[in-house]
Amino acid sequence: MTYERSDISAVPAEGPTVPSSGRRSRWNKVPEVTVYFWVIKVLCTTVGETAADLLNEKAGLGLTGVSVLMSALLAVVLVAQFRTRSYRAGVYWLAVALISVVGTLISDNLTDNLGVPLETSTAVFAVLLTIVFAVWYRRERTLSIHHIDTTGRESFYWLAVLSTFALGTAAGDLVSERMALGYWLSAVLFALAIGAVAVAHFRLGLNAVWSFWIAYILTRPLGASIGDYLSQPTGDGGLGLGTVVTSVLFLAVILGLVVYLVVTRKDVTERKADAPQAA
Repeated sequence: MTYERSDISAVPAEGPTVPSSGRRSRWNKVPEVTVYFWVIKVLCTTVGETAADLLNEKAGLGLTGVSVLMSALLAVVLVAQFRTRSYRAGVYWLAVALISVVGTLISDNLTDNLGVPLETSTAVFAVLLTIVFAVWYRRERTLSIHHIDTTGRESFYWLAVLSTFALGTAAGDLVSERMALGYWLSAVLFALAIGAVAVAHFRLGLNAVWSFWIAYILTRPLGASIGDYLSQPTGDGGLGLGTVVTSVLFLAVILGLVVYLVVTRKDVTERKADAPQAA
């Protein structure tokens, strides 16, 4: 789905979006929502699933050790992201890829190490995401991704992104494993759900902000289902490509697309710091 700025920022009953916290940046810190955005997002979620499995199998650190390592790497990249003055495709998408891995590991730790049922973890992550959105809106009066131009808004944005990845992982595992649909049928189901959101937005007038975030959540289990289908053994319902081949293949495509965006700047939006902001 591609949203126009005038659509995505149109949240009913919002007041002026004067930031209540954080310093003001000159440019928006996140990319324009284009077809490139959605393609890379799905690819990152696929890599998050396969890379988490690969690291857990090959690193020899155990699930907890891998989780600590990847969380530390994510923290370093997020520091770099927050220190940039504007959107930088390489730093941004590296952060998204690492969040995809960490979100998967968080869900896996709850399920495998702590024995938390997928139904429970899905509900908990849904509640956490709702809290993030509620606090974000209460403080900033907008959830628009076209106004991620302060430290406060960027903090809420990345908290929401992490929550969506954890929620999408748990929900995707619940559908594909507990409901016994299998990886391929699960991917089709989530793709149809995203299509329904697009129809609801473009044809039925579903609010653009909520359309975006619902689709954003659904791309996580979509990408995970695709990753599992490609990487898992044929006896388990997959194609048997393995986590190494699948991860490398998708990482190469992500790298190519990000380099293209760095060169062309097709997903960059600029807005002056003192320009009035639409509700």
